[in-house]
Amino acid sequence: MAMNGKTLGDEIAALITDSGAPDEMKDKIKKLWEDIGDAIVKHIEENAVVTVAAGIPVATTGSQSAQSGATTSTGTGTIA
Repeated sequence: MAMNGKTLGDEIAALITDSGAPDEMKDKIKKLWEDIGDAIVKHIEENAVVTVAAGIPVATTGSQSAQSGATTSTGTGTIA
């Protein structure tokens, strides 16, 4: 699932907004948290490094000096 700053912001705003607050205030809080959510997602996308453990199965074709290949199963990564 792709990260989405607007969705993150909307979910946070919904958690912290008083249901009895005026609509104008709710809209301001929602917009602020959408901007914060976008900034968080942008930072993660631009700075996160995903490290995948060795051992993912690979299938190759071609000669010893000119092989090409692709993974044949899913790897598990960690964000550093």
